Amino acid sequence: MIGIFDSGVGGMTVAHAVEKALPGFDLVYFGDLARTPYGSKSPDTIRRYTQQNIDFLISKGAQLIIIACNSAASVTTEEMLSGYTLPIFDVITPAVQRVLSMVGKSDSKSKVGIIGTRATVKSGIYSRKIEAAAPHCRVIAQECPLLVPLVEEGWLDKRETKMIVRRYLHPLRTLQIDALVLGCTHYPLLKKLIQPRIGNRVKIIDSSEEVSASVQSYLEAHPTLKNSLSQNGGNRFYVSDITEAALATARKIFGRRIDLLKT
Repeated sequence: MIGIFDSGVGGMTVAHAVEKALPGFDLVYFGDLARTPYGSKSPDTIRRYTQQNIDFLISKGAQLIIIACNSAASVTTEEMLSGYTLPIFDVITPAVQRVLSMVGKSDSKSKVGIIGTRATVKSGIYSRKIEAAAPHCRVIAQECPLLVPLVEEGWLDKRETKMIVRRYLHPLRTLQIDALVLGCTHYPLLKKLIQPRIGNRVKIIDSSEEVSASVQSYLEAHPTLKNSLSQNGGNRFYVSDITEAALATARKIFGRRIDLLKT
């Protein structure tokens, strides 16, 4: 079983992408709605939550873990990789690899924007990884602390959300970036608002799509693990709290009713 967790419903964009990339494979998801957002929490708190979430997914049968929360991934991935024996994926590394494949190793200057929570941006994880491999690439990160609560409330088409998205993206648009990384799995739900406000020439990199492709490639290279994963049509979606907005957002992501199970 493939285990996925996030601070809320945003990580369901990863679950949906994995479902499309690996149809038939069973998923177990945990969304920590009672403690969302993680982006405003201290690193120690995020580490504690992450370990609790991974342990929960393992108890439900997960044999592979995807940290579908950029805030958690930016703070805890290296520690979790050394603390567990099962494969652990994060949403940051595949997105960075996608950026590097785009900018190449030429001397021509490229500008890449990152939008994320305060925890993700303050960690500097994207800038370090991208600029270490591509020194010619300039990375500009923008904190967007209001977007996760807006998504969790289901305010995807509200005028206020459109205004806030425009405000956050304005500095990046002014700098004429070439690509924009959605550094939070909640943000793909705002893609229709983001693209016209950042400019249609800007390539948007969706971490949910990149990590699902990475997991698919890993399983193709590790057939023993792939063949051991259950395929019984038994996807389960656990949350630490259930709200009407969460139910509506889950339905919007998957295009069908999703039953949320409260832990």
